Amino acid sequence: MNIKEAAVQTGLSNDTIRYYERIGLIMPVPRKDNQLRDFNERSINQLRFAKTMRNAGVSIERLREYVNMVFEDDDRTIPTRKELLKEQADEMQERIDKMQAAHDHLIYKIENYDEHMRSAENLLDK
Repeated sequence: MNIKEAAVQTGLSNDTIRYYERIGLIMPVPRKDNQLRDFNERSINQLRFAKTMRNAGVSIERLREYVNMVFEDDDRTIPTRKELLKEQADEMQERIDKMQAAHDHLIYKIENYDEHMRSAENLLDK
């Protein structure tokens, strides 16, 4: 499949796909005789994985570190890979906790607007 079809399937832009390939987040995409990319199932899976990890907040650098170990296909790196994933999950949980606290605070303000917020807002404009 061509890059446009890969973009539709993964929800990534053509530019992002090219960038991910260029920096090594995905393995080189096979090419047709005319040198156009010919995305296969492996390429699509790698793009989806990269998108998921980026959506989880994993930095490009950390993701490159992880996929390089995966592409090496050396079982000795499994403990390091697992630790990297655990660290990323812990960081993500911290972000979730902060967002949940902010959300809870907003809901509290909405639910108590008439009793509390209106008088508090009056203090903001003085």
